[in-house]
Amino acid sequence: MGNGESRGAGGVADRLRAAGAQLAEISDTPRLDAELLMAQALGVSRSELLLRHMRDSTPDGFETLLTRRLTHEPIAYILGHQDFYGLTFRVTPAVLIPRGDSEVLVDAALKARPDARKVLDCGTGSGALLLAVLANLPDAEGTGIDRSAEALEIAADNAARLALAERARMIRADWDRPDWAAGLGEPFDLILANPPYVEDAAELTPSVRAHEPAGALFAGPEGLDAYRTLIPQLPALLAPGGVAMVEIGASQAGAVSALAREAGLSATLHRDLGERPRVLELIFKQ
Repeated sequence: MGNGESRGAGGVADRLRAAGAQLAEISDTPRLDAELLMAQALGVSRSELLLRHMRDSTPDGFETLLTRRLTHEPIAYILGHQDFYGLTFRVTPAVLIPRGDSEVLVDAALKARPDARKVLDCGTGSGALLLAVLANLPDAEGTGIDRSAEALEIAADNAARLALAERARMIRADWDRPDWAAGLGEPFDLILANPPYVEDAAELTPSVRAHEPAGALFAGPEGLDAYRTLIPQLPALLAPGGVAMVEIGASQAGAVSALAREAGLSATLHRDLGERPRVLELIFKQ
């Protein structure tokens, strides 16, 4: 027997099969969810679970974790972390969960300005976008802004965990307020933004609507309120030759591109792996 010996009734392999069947009603990845929760309960990695612990007794803590998932709580919040762009980020319900679709923004940013020295992340949340870029630009320094003090604490913790704290500062700021950018310093070579862009009445899965922070999701009846405020301010924040990478909803490319043109910015669309519109690359036409 392995490290889980005698810690609960029933074997791990049988409980995983049953849990996968239970989770099939609420998850697109029921077996994976069950394995991740079991590994968490055992205090091992998923690979260690599959290699060494399938004959163990089910640990006592598994049922509590499973119940949380069955109420649609996201796996990332239950585990307390999420992988993004090859890095592991701490996450809590104070921040959005970083998603793989957003990795195209990091790819596009690194390709557009591999020489960037100053990076700004508007609405940094967990810090995932900013810290992924800084991890790949060793000569760059970055600033993450957010209106949520709780999110900034998570972002600062992630910077420290990734040994990037000396190159990343987190500042409380709200682009809806006058003079919010006064303390940011010189203009930036690269600006990143994943603002709220979900329509107020949009149909969302329970795991998103009931658990992720509403202030980081919703942006008015069309999902465009944050863009209307932020995009006109970007030219003043960009250094000569600077580039802004802005994530958008799948149906928003036309509307956000129009806002960019009104602000004197050219817009180039980048699609995600599912071929959905995902990021607009904005350049100030000086």
